[in-house]
Amino acid sequence: QVQLVESGGGLVQPGGSLRLSCAVSGFASRWSAMSWYRQCPGKERELVATIIGVGGTNYADSVKGRFTISRDNGKNTLYLQMNSLKPEETDVYYCKALRAGIEYWGQGTQVTVSS
Repeated sequence: QVQLVESGGGLVQPGGSLRLSCAVSGFASRWSAMSWYRQCPGKERELVATIIGVGGTNYADSVKGRFTISRDNGKNTLYLQMNSLKPEETDVYYCKALRAGIEYWGQGTQVTVSS
């Protein structure tokens, strides 16, 4: 059974940093495209970053230079390092795996950026 479990969310002040984790079980994710999305109530889910294969990455323009997506294949875990966070980035953050044409999603982790 495939499971994705996010962690690492919380409350952070504007300009602060957080690192999100997404633990994958049920398959080895190293060759799968993995992504982070975010969503707040009333808005569409937004793609934040994607990592493909051995390390090709893509980012939304709004997070380039501040966020870094990475993965530890030994731990079968995806990460999102978020720096210089802004209040408008208060959202639920989700990880997604694409495997054999099927999407798998985690349950999300809340990130709140506020003073």
